[in-house]
Amino acid sequence: MHINPIRLARWWMMAAVFFVTLQIQAQEVKDTSVFKDTSVVQETQEDEKTLNEFSIDAKLTTRGEIRYGGFNPDDNDNQAMAHFLMGQYRFSLNYKRGSWLELKLTPQMAGVWGQKSGLLSLAEAWALLKTKHSLFIKIGRQTLEYDDERILGYDDWSMTAPTHDALKMGFEGYGHKIHIILAYNQDPENISVGGTYYSGGIQPYKTMQTLWYHYDTPKSFFGFSLLGMNIGMQNTNPQKPKNYYQQVFGTYMELRPKYTTLSGAFYYQMGKEEHGIPVRAYMGSVKLKVKPHDIVSVCAGYDYLSGDRYFAVPPIGMLGAIRRDTIRGFSSLFGSHHDFYGAMDFFYMDSYVSGFTPGLQNAYAGISVYPVAGLSINAAYHFFAIATNLDKLKKPLGHEVETSLSYTFAKFVTVAAGYTFMKGTETMLALQRVSNQRRLHWGWIMLNINPTIFTTTWKDKKKRAKS
Repeated sequence: MHINPIRLARWWMMAAVFFVTLQIQAQEVKDTSVFKDTSVVQETQEDEKTLNEFSIDAKLTTRGEIRYGGFNPDDNDNQAMAHFLMGQYRFSLNYKRGSWLELKLTPQMAGVWGQKSGLLSLAEAWALLKTKHSLFIKIGRQTLEYDDERILGYDDWSMTAPTHDALKMGFEGYGHKIHIILAYNQDPENISVGGTYYSGGIQPYKTMQTLWYHYDTPKSFFGFSLLGMNIGMQNTNPQKPKNYYQQVFGTYMELRPKYTTLSGAFYYQMGKEEHGIPVRAYMGSVKLKVKPHDIVSVCAGYDYLSGDRYFAVPPIGMLGAIRRDTIRGFSSLFGSHHDFYGAMDFFYMDSYVSGFTPGLQNAYAGISVYPVAGLSINAAYHFFAIATNLDKLKKPLGHEVETSLSYTFAKFVTVAAGYTFMKGTETMLALQRVSNQRRLHWGWIMLNINPTIFTTTWKDKKKRAKS
């Protein structure tokens, strides 16, 4: 029997909303026998249910950047440097009623200084309902952040920061967390003209179903997560749209003895991408972080992301054609790429020449120092290499050295700055088509102001008893 995943997702969403709504209503009216004879406790419990909280948060982020090298030589023969300012401006309206209802609305504008119109959007708009049985449901536009955010993350560095229109529901209690996430995207014009073609919006997928489980030991010494995703992507034919489904399965683990955190992850991708080509890809990572003292921490790690095979890199100025029967290049999907694969974002933010994905090996080490309260000084080194074998090209891509510091000199004001240098190889030039590949520089400075500008609380007025 064939099961339509889109129809199944719709029924799941409607059933989940109905179920949790009944739970909330039952929680509001039920008289718990434990407190039946204790009027003071009953009154306190009722006050908590009817306590209202409202706040307004602001976030203003401005970042200036200078880039030297790293441009496409075909398009920028005479330009080796770029410098610009970017901004992100947000207001968040937050409402909370007791412990069972939360609402959040966050309009946002982001863009480069001087552009005619910035990107005005709704970053978040969601409602969260909870029951006393540790069940919850969250519906609307929201961020999805899981584990180390390698697959599902909130990459705020990009200024626009990815969000999802989704229904999230689950259970959290006794060290266990189970989340189910469902999403179904549609073009707005289909409301009036019909059809199911989705040309892309805040996310490229048509449908998405995710199951996540996490467990932490009582003393938080060990924790692990299991993740399963089914992502429906459409082809690019609006007349005959067809869905292809790609699955991602994996695990993330953390071991946290005293002063040390050892973490690791493994994910496998299968199914078909939007053109119907089979996908068989995987990635693995391991990281060790040690904090021997309150003022210093060091880390080291290694990432491996599988790559495509049998690709002939075209000469500069020529277009390459990819012909493959299976995609073996791992896609990091909706993760926080900037946090993992180098500060310059050459990998998994920008595509390689002709869309080729040779995979990535990333060996790194870093140190952070906190000499005084509010001040953080950081340095890291990365060695990058591709994961697949190519004719006439060696695997190393280059070395990258990153430095940064941040200082919080007020409760809600932080200044940060950084400088990164990368020395590339001939393989980097061939695959990324970057100019000045042996002397890539990038510097930035950022101001972040995020105050809570208004907050208030009130209780519902009690109804007078009829005489």
